[in-house]
Amino acid sequence: MCLALPARVVELQAPDNAIVDLGGVRKTVSVALTPEADVGDYVIVHVGHAIGLLDAQEAERTLALFAELAAQQERTA
Repeated sequence: MCLALPARVVELQAPDNAIVDLGGVRKTVSVALTPEADVGDYVIVHVGHAIGLLDAQEAERTLALFAELAAQQERTA
């Protein structure tokens, strides 16, 4: 199974890298495929690469769903 996660760009770095926030974890990813990404934008991250931009509302909904799933798993564990 492949999983791509929404992450918020917090810092742009040269060349073609950015630091993103993934649920409180900051990670450096390549933004070579999304050169239009800017600080504050949400990108979809897969295997260390931003592969597309995501609307902020859609990103928030997706992150809320992931949080709900995690909470549900904790309750059933």
